[in-house]
Amino acid sequence: MTEAGLQDRTAAEETELLARLRAGDERAFETLVARHYPTMLAVARHYVKTQAVAEEVVQEAWLGVLNGIDRFEGRSSLRTWILRILVNIAKTRGAREARSVPFASLAPEGDERAVEPGRFRSADDPFPGHWRAYPGNWQRLPDEALADREALDVVLSTIHQLPAAQRIVITMRDIQGCESEEICQALDVSEGNQRVLLHRARSKVRSALERHLDG
Repeated sequence: MTEAGLQDRTAAEETELLARLRAGDERAFETLVARHYPTMLAVARHYVKTQAVAEEVVQEAWLGVLNGIDRFEGRSSLRTWILRILVNIAKTRGAREARSVPFASLAPEGDERAVEPGRFRSADDPFPGHWRAYPGNWQRLPDEALADREALDVVLSTIHQLPAAQRIVITMRDIQGCESEEICQALDVSEGNQRVLLHRARSKVRSALERHLDG
């Protein structure tokens, strides 16, 4: 199926699901929860101190979804709309815990480097901009590396230690599978800012994984 065909199918499924939700179909709501709960919990966890509070935020967000479903106008995807509700609630709860700050202020300063420039070949090199050295066992397939429990732990640990803005963007994009547009709308950030945050996060995770593979 082509990408356009897949998008049409997804849109049709969402339209059907919305109709069932508005008709009070309990199974439709269960489908929605099963589909989006993991992403919602992961996002909420970045705004509040504990898993228990994050779960409360998600439950409150679902109430907001149910109460507002008749007002959903379809200007964004249903998931984007749900995540926006979630983020607004999570920010409010985070503020009560004296922990939340505007998302844009969490972004690193413009001169932060995700990877040291010295790791790349200089302009007068036959291959300018390329990495100077790859991991010692670069020949290992990525899937094989990630299958290694220790490597996966390194990845998750590195993500956990990232600056908050980078952490939430890479979690939504690479772990939960959100589209860039969804992230921008949910977090109220520009496409350029989202792209920079994601690049920096991925670069740091890659560097940590390289160090692990090199032993």
